[in-house]
Amino acid sequence: MISNKLKSIWAEQHPVLNGWLSIGNPFTAEIMAEQGYDSITIDIQHGALDYSSCLPMFQAMRGSGVVPMARVPWREPGIIMKALDAGAMGIICPMINTPEEAAEFVSFMRYPPQGQRSFGPTRANVAYGGYDLTANNELLALAMIETQAGMDNLDKIAATPGLDGIYVGPADLTLGTQNGRLAPGFDREEDEMIATIKRILNACKENGIKACLHCGTPEYAARAIEWGFDLTTVSGDSRLLAAAASASVNSWRELTGLSGKSSKNRGY
Repeated sequence: MISNKLKSIWAEQHPVLNGWLSIGNPFTAEIMAEQGYDSITIDIQHGALDYSSCLPMFQAMRGSGVVPMARVPWREPGIIMKALDAGAMGIICPMINTPEEAAEFVSFMRYPPQGQRSFGPTRANVAYGGYDLTANNELLALAMIETQAGMDNLDKIAATPGLDGIYVGPADLTLGTQNGRLAPGFDREEDEMIATIKRILNACKENGIKACLHCGTPEYAARAIEWGFDLTTVSGDSRLLAAAASASVNSWRELTGLSGKSSKNRGY
């Protein structure tokens, strides 16, 4: 069983840069993994992919040495354990609202006696040159707090034995705590949302676990690192592709003076 490189980075008091994959394609995963991220997370929850896409994406990332992780669709043992067996070194689990749910999530991540994970690391055993119970010490369990109920139970959730960190998704956190008053999105600037994000950060620090934040831009991620976050995700494959393509198209149109057809009028 190999060691988790993210733990080594944190041991040296450095933050982690995480990439994000929403496109179910091994080549896209390989391209992203070669760009210098410390870790890459496959988004099984909201990404345009399923488990049959996820496994070859893990395979495509192997050569880069990047730490592979996955966000699962829900707190469900089957997909959590299959993602781990496919080679995920960390799992981000959405919608953790109570300490009991956090403890259940952690139990799905660990082999007995620490948890209830079943043994069958089919690909992970091959990819990592063996796989045994020491995986309990290398895998990262990251809970997402996205609702008012989760915030109400924040301190107890953060104190859950075996939980490695909390992953903040600002879009759902805004939806879950603002009752529709604010639109979902990354890189929050509202005083109340920054206060909420920092409250989660402080709860993590007080309980000795890692604080992680999903960001839309490197500038905001740098601010988050200054606040004390241990891991930041900056954008992702689909957004980066759209941004780069848009910039290229707009540049061409500006240089040639040709406005082109409206994207809303393609003739079908």
